[in-house]
Amino acid sequence: MSTAIYSHPDCQRHEMGEWHPEAPARLQAIADQLINSHIDDLLDHREAPLADMADIARNHTPNAIAIVQTQPHEGDDYYPIDGDTCLNRHSLQAALRAAGAAVAATNAVIDGEIDNAFCAIRPPGHHARPSAPQGFCLFNNVAIAAKHALDVRGLQRVAIVDFDVHHGNGTEEAFRDEPRVLMASFFQHPFYPYVDPLPITANRINVPVPAHTKGDMVRQLVCERWLPALNAFKPQMIFISAGFDAHREDDMGGMGLVEADYAWMTEKMVEVARRHAGGRIVSCLEGGYNLSALGRSVVAHVKALAEI
Repeated sequence: MSTAIYSHPDCQRHEMGEWHPEAPARLQAIADQLINSHIDDLLDHREAPLADMADIARNHTPNAIAIVQTQPHEGDDYYPIDGDTCLNRHSLQAALRAAGAAVAATNAVIDGEIDNAFCAIRPPGHHARPSAPQGFCLFNNVAIAAKHALDVRGLQRVAIVDFDVHHGNGTEEAFRDEPRVLMASFFQHPFYPYVDPLPITANRINVPVPAHTKGDMVRQLVCERWLPALNAFKPQMIFISAGFDAHREDDMGGMGLVEADYAWMTEKMVEVARRHAGGRIVSCLEGGYNLSALGRSVVAHVKALAEI
């Protein structure tokens, strides 16, 4: 399959201090592992454009956009917007590149230029609520891309799959009453963002799991909960919020997944996409903070997307 990698150097210019785990080194670790795995030359590397504000406004309120547009005060390096999220002078540009990557990848996949794409981007997005940034996230990249696919490109049904260790509360909120979207996820609970998930419905298969859950239980959940719902829904495109912090080596979470689990989940999504969506998938980086585990897991994910 033809798989593209979307990224941009601007995504590494956003940083929130040397102490912060959501760091520019995450993208370098991914790039290094793609080269070390000898698959880098087999991928179509594309530069992420800047998202149009109309794309952002499709998912976010004017107040949410204004917050991300805030610049640090003269003489300050950072502008805090919540207890663990702040802006530097490059954050807006990085956030526009991240959302722009997701939208550009969506267009390229729908237009048949590529089969699927992985967006190696930051800041991540799935905690960003329509009304405000939150939890390392400024704009909700996957939600923006999904709304573009529906409202601009005319798709009728899309699915969002989220395998980050944290609940994608921003994405859930963005689509809570949207019958054109099915969201399927698992997440450690109770855990950040410390909100009760909405009830599970036919279009909302967001399943909380306890700490220490390992790959065998996740695979069972995918087979018993996700796949029947996805096949019944018949999405015309799949978006993946690809967080890798459920890895057993990542101390930002408490789960026990390994690279093979991410490859397996991705293979299952490729099968669903081939069956119902012409193979169309756009995946966007979310969490993953142990640099070695992150790089290895992304390689496993991309290999499965590209069927290498």
